[in-house]
Amino acid sequence: MGISPSRRHRKGLHHIEVNMRPIPATGSIVVLTGAGISKESGLDTFRCEDGIWSKVRLEDVATPEGFQADPDLVHDFYNARRRSLLDPSLAPNAAHQALAELERRWPGKVLIVTQNIDDLHERAGSRNLIHMHGELLKVRCTHCALPLPWHQDLSVDHTCPDCRRTGTLRPHVVWFGEIPLQMEQIMAALMSCDLFVSVGTSGNVYPAAGFVAQVRRLGRAHTLELNLDPSEGANLFAESRHGPATRLVPEFIDQLLKD
Repeated sequence: MGISPSRRHRKGLHHIEVNMRPIPATGSIVVLTGAGISKESGLDTFRCEDGIWSKVRLEDVATPEGFQADPDLVHDFYNARRRSLLDPSLAPNAAHQALAELERRWPGKVLIVTQNIDDLHERAGSRNLIHMHGELLKVRCTHCALPLPWHQDLSVDHTCPDCRRTGTLRPHVVWFGEIPLQMEQIMAALMSCDLFVSVGTSGNVYPAAGFVAQVRRLGRAHTLELNLDPSEGANLFAESRHGPATRLVPEFIDQLLKD
């Protein structure tokens, strides 16, 4: 069953009926987004059959050990990703724009937690956003940990503007074996949300793949998957809709915001 656009008053509160569960109109929403939403803008994904990990060893370019062994290789890899992201033809799609519209118009709190390292959510207008796996358009220093915006190629010859050490700058990206960013804030939002929505995720990258189970254990929030195909954790969601994000996300948000 889908979201019914009907609203009703219960005990003086304005409610929206979602799959037969009342969600307060001022309730809290957490949206998890993955590579599927950005793929529809033309960005390569990492895990699909012809994705990036089918062309390069993740151990070489996405681990601290790989960076220590061959920083030039790692910089070349992320420089190519950064140039692709900065291509003037790349733009947010209808799903990014719909989520930004939800944040602007929803009376309660909306938090987007993204596994993506691109900036398409920001370009669409989203502001309450956590990049749990880092940001491609930032770098940080391995010595002083200072993150800073970075839109050019990066090499071992660059100097940290804070500590003035050379060769210590790395992509501000969470590599395998590292802890995702802002996990305390994410967990607090999951524990208090009334609606959890997962968009374009594979369901096999942890800890994000475990968010739906954590939300359901609390028993207070409705859980919804919007994905091109069923994810590995699709059976954990109370409701699933399958198809392109550029269609499903705007449809869902139009229903949610409808008077």
